[in-house]
Amino acid sequence: METEIVSEFLPFGRIYKDGRVERLTGTEIIPPSLDATNDVVSKDVVYSTGHNLSVRLFLPHKSTDNKLPLLIYIHGGAWIIESPFSPLYHNYVAELVKSANCLAVSIQYRRAPEHPIPAAYEDSWSAIQWVFSHADGSGPEEWINERADFGRVFIGGDSAGANMSHHMAMRAGREKLDPRIKGVAIVHPAFWGTDPVDEHDVQDAETRSGIAEVWEKIASPNSVNGTDDPLFNVVGSDSDFSGLGCEKVLVAVAGKDVFVRQGLGYATKLKKSGWGGDVEVVVEEEEGHVFHLQNPNSESALRFLDRFVEFITDGSNGDDL
Repeated sequence: METEIVSEFLPFGRIYKDGRVERLTGTEIIPPSLDATNDVVSKDVVYSTGHNLSVRLFLPHKSTDNKLPLLIYIHGGAWIIESPFSPLYHNYVAELVKSANCLAVSIQYRRAPEHPIPAAYEDSWSAIQWVFSHADGSGPEEWINERADFGRVFIGGDSAGANMSHHMAMRAGREKLDPRIKGVAIVHPAFWGTDPVDEHDVQDAETRSGIAEVWEKIASPNSVNGTDDPLFNVVGSDSDFSGLGCEKVLVAVAGKDVFVRQGLGYATKLKKSGWGGDVEVVVEEEEGHVFHLQNPNSESALRFLDRFVEFITDGSNGDDL
């Protein structure tokens, strides 16, 4: 096997001369389980035969409610690593399902560098369309037909998945997705641009170029404008948020996250856009990027879980910015 490395994009992986991609993290897999002793049961269902892509469904098996809120989750990992089947995401989405008493659909999408952007966005939209094919109760998957309340559909994601959640909501608005999405959770969003969004944004040239390199060389090498691609430069671009296709948005940021000013800037831009929905902002000042996944049992992670659950169950619709 060819062992010469032609590109290294740490901490995510390496590309070898023969084209092979070695991912250094996020490769472990947890199988789905229909074990009735669990609080949550799960199964995988193919939504795209052409690309051999699946969604992982999660259902609280002890729930007595006939219809449940539906969460469509888009995982993070810089568009490069992780999956709905990795321990990080399987366990977190299962906990959300248990705590919020909801049905969840966690999306698998094609990842860079083998499948550069916009493949991940195309796949996520395809999965959302597949989910919404069940809205009249006649879709291919019985769990969604029987248990999903399409009056309470939420899209959520973290990091790259938060970025895509925004763009999915924008597309839902443009294409008038019906029924309308109730809410979108934008958690530690991976938004960026050539220039800082404000004086408090990251000024360090090395940090900025490092993030740009992941986007421009690995995730989206075909972007004409590099990090100013509107897919990445959501806050600093002239994109119009007024058509966002949902009723409310939860924006979560962490004070020690490199993306914190982008997340806060996103919430401000959304409020000023004329969109008209409700924006709730959650800030954990002393935490870093996706802390709730890295240390899910910490006090701050449990506090954020409660806020996420409230957002899904309509227990909170505040405005903390």
